[in-house]
Amino acid sequence: MNLKNLPQLPERPTLEQLPLTQLVDMLLAQSKIIEELKAEVKRLKLSNGLDSKTSSKPPSTDVLKKSEKPKKQLNAETNPEPKRKPGGQPGHQGSTRKGFNRIDRTEELIPTHCDHCGGSRFEDEPVSVKVQQVAQLVLRPIEVVEYR
Repeated sequence: MNLKNLPQLPERPTLEQLPLTQLVDMLLAQSKIIEELKAEVKRLKLSNGLDSKTSSKPPSTDVLKKSEKPKKQLNAETNPEPKRKPGGQPGHQGSTRKGFNRIDRTEELIPTHCDHCGGSRFEDEPVSVKVQQVAQLVLRPIEVVEYR
């Protein structure tokens, strides 16, 4: 039903001047339009509840709806124990990668200046050594380089 094509209702003084048969015809036409609009509303209400689970519509046409469950507010009264922190938990035996079985070459990376203070004088012996192994694809199948 196209709402733009509905007839306009005349003003009250104009309606009072119309003969009874014309008023009855207008009333019957309006009654027919009302029934069509009721049917359209009913059809729209039925189609509004359809989604991919209750019809043959694809899931991509589903409208995302917010969860009806209220979110729980966390506080000390309702939840006395806090959730676990991310990462390894106390008492858990950790594990790390052991590295590669063979090392093809080793490169010593010695800084030329300090990132913190900008100085260029360093101790003769390193304070700490961080080791990182990298496997690279080269002419040979794999080359393992250890950086220190």
